[in-house]
Amino acid sequence: MTSSGTTHDGAVDAGAAESSGTAESYGEAGRGDPFRLAGRRNRPKIAILAAAALLLAATSVTAVAVGASGISLRDVGWALWTRALGITISTDELATQTVVWELRLPRVGLAVAAGAGLAVAGVVLQGLLRNPMVSPFTLGISSAAAFGASLTILFGDSSGRGSVGMVASALGMALLCAGLLLGLSWLRQASPVTLILVGTALTYLFQALTSTMQYIASENQLSEIVRWSFGSVNAATWAQVAAVGIPVLVATALLIGQAGNLNAIAFAGDDAARSLGVHVPRTRLICSLLAVMLAAVIVSFTGVIGFVGLVAPHIARLLIGADHRFLLPFAAVAGAVLVLAADTAGRTLFSPAVIPVGIVVAFLGAPLFINLILTRRRQFL
Repeated sequence: MTSSGTTHDGAVDAGAAESSGTAESYGEAGRGDPFRLAGRRNRPKIAILAAAALLLAATSVTAVAVGASGISLRDVGWALWTRALGITISTDELATQTVVWELRLPRVGLAVAAGAGLAVAGVVLQGLLRNPMVSPFTLGISSAAAFGASLTILFGDSSGRGSVGMVASALGMALLCAGLLLGLSWLRQASPVTLILVGTALTYLFQALTSTMQYIASENQLSEIVRWSFGSVNAATWAQVAAVGIPVLVATALLIGQAGNLNAIAFAGDDAARSLGVHVPRTRLICSLLAVMLAAVIVSFTGVIGFVGLVAPHIARLLIGADHRFLLPFAAVAGAVLVLAADTAGRTLFSPAVIPVGIVVAFLGAPLFINLILTRRRQFL
């Protein structure tokens, strides 16, 4: 995915001037150690990161304690304490411990991992394309992965979401979609706006293919595919948390390692980044593949959760700036909080009915995104 010259850059904003602003600082970003965060100028950002982590921890504890079973914060603490130390408990306490450990904690873990991964993928794609409208959803990657999962439901592995066949099918379709975009950008030197328009077309194409799968599916298969299109963390297990959380942690660490190169590309453009010693094609390939992999793996376990990869990066950029050394981890926390809060609201506001997290995220994300457009419209025009 390539972009050069003048673009409508949502990533190049006040945060760019704050974190770099000159060719010399671009060079430092391209060659410097992305993990070297110490320094007086960076202390406020580190404090913001720490505060965000505390907010995520508080939101997670609240999400575990809130629900229809009437478990209090004290009950949650006791269940965690007794399970960790292996203390013998009564039958009533065992029921509480089961709700906390086997139902709510895995759900919270999957929501956190999914939100973090989608937000990180959004940050990377926005930086590489230097366009604020980019996300795994707007480029068609999430819809392609959902189509791959639908194919598995209809014709393949019936062992459930997150099965090896489903992950492989979702990843394959996501890579196909990304390959089409990469091929267009390399062969036609397409602008970021053109890529987004093509991504929108691919989104509609894969949604139409998924709708076709629904039309020919049996009743049980249809209900599963429809549930997939909403996005959900219902019935999460610890195995699913590990299957999503480990790739998210590894990919985020690798992408933070590329933060200096991402800064150079996002702030200065391809030509200037090359002059600073950044291997632009390799950086684009590595970062694009990691972002696609994140989106595909998450979709294969949760279904399509569309707004996170679009809104969370903007929220993070507003609060902490555009330096990818800080933007990537902060966006991960912002995405995790957004999905976790949406899931908690979806399962409590209309209890006993559970509203899928993808629907709630759309309700939360749409007004946030409209507000971003209205207050910062110059960057979107």
